Amino acid sequence: MSRIGKMPVQILNGVTVALENDLLKVKGAKGELSQIVPVGIKTTITENEIVFTRETDTKRDKACHGLIRSLAANMVRGVSEGYEKTLEIVGVGYRAKNEGRDLVINLGFSHPVNFIVPEDVLVKVEENTKIKISGIDKQKVGEVAAKIRRFYPPEPYKGKGIRYSDEYVRRKAGKTVA
Repeated sequence: MSRIGKMPVQILNGVTVALENDLLKVKGAKGELSQIVPVGIKTTITENEIVFTRETDTKRDKACHGLIRSLAANMVRGVSEGYEKTLEIVGVGYRAKNEGRDLVINLGFSHPVNFIVPEDVLVKVEENTKIKISGIDKQKVGEVAAKIRRFYPPEPYKGKGIRYSDEYVRRKAGKTVA
């Protein structure tokens, strides 16, 4: 039995969960998310929890059991609290700013980098060097943060680049002169 899959998902106050055919819909104060439940996974919704059980012990059903439980838990938390990631820009003259919904980042290249922000994710620049990414879908928030970080990942010699706020960049010693 899957250790993660057998744990019930607690439904928080203000969150409604509905199952239509094989589509799990979660609605809360911040928005609405939906996810298709894989074939072979049975969903039981009570007043305050969702329980997933698998019908067979095939390899595919075992893999999907814990996955759908984690996705449902992320959806319940996302529509009630939301998710947030913070990026920091390190380097002299490196900065970011919002232009409408888009993000413009100056990273020392010959041109500024323009990033078009998806509709359901909010990107906010604080202090020119801190970028806050927030939304209700955990996967999309992480994906947007990873795409922005990919423009200039932190380098190990001077530590310049875009990094997560809680990321530790291991520094290397440079060349020594004789």
